[in-house]
Amino acid sequence: MSLKSRNALITGSTSGIGLAYAHALAKEGANICLNGFGDDAEIEKTRTGIEKDFGVKCIYNGADMTKPPEIAAMVKDAETRLGSVDILISNAGVQFVSPIEEFPVEKWDQIIAINLSSAFHAIRAAVPGMKARKWGRIINTASAHSLVASPFKAAYVSAKHGIAGLTKTVALEVATFGITANAISPGYVWTPLVEKQIPDTMKARNMTKEQVIHDVLLEAQPTKEFVTSEQVAALAVFLCSDNAAQITGANISIDGGWTAA
Repeated sequence: MSLKSRNALITGSTSGIGLAYAHALAKEGANICLNGFGDDAEIEKTRTGIEKDFGVKCIYNGADMTKPPEIAAMVKDAETRLGSVDILISNAGVQFVSPIEEFPVEKWDQIIAINLSSAFHAIRAAVPGMKARKWGRIINTASAHSLVASPFKAAYVSAKHGIAGLTKTVALEVATFGITANAISPGYVWTPLVEKQIPDTMKARNMTKEQVIHDVLLEAQPTKEFVTSEQVAALAVFLCSDNAAQITGANISIDGGWTAA
């Protein structure tokens, strides 16, 4: 499944699942454009580490996923510095947990912008180059919440359902150009995004941290285990391979059986 000579742009890739994507694709020979927030020194350490460990080119662009012009500029920057964007993984995401009547409007706007609209803007900018080269892989990180809902997550669930629909639409539009578009829907993965929502869930449900982990998070997954970032990344690598050329428009669950019921 060598991806040598391919170039991948991954949003939200300075930590968590996004960074696992970067490592997995770089291991297969792909050059990487990282994106995300964080300490400048740590991001530079991550960038140079990928270059050293995998012998690929790795660049960084700090585009703000709430700002469409920055997203378009990021795609253009990656095309210029890497030569192309062959693989686009929209992974940037934020979360906020609150009862609907208390849900801050600004949080709704932020989550829809980052978790849904940013994928649209990145795909819109990357597809022309993919069409010209007659090859491309578009992967959107969705969630089990693209298929089922949970209380207190109005914006997140709405955004992830939207990602599923966006993925299907794009897949149909690009199907004759050698481009695939798929969504990966993980269950609960132990990442900074999941860890940060625990205090809000504790407050919303009047639970302890331990209760949230075992009675809310892992309760949803029949395996009673967290999905790992590496498992999600391995699926992405397969979807980028030629063996997956006929998998498009799919929303693939990797959720310990959560959505099987």
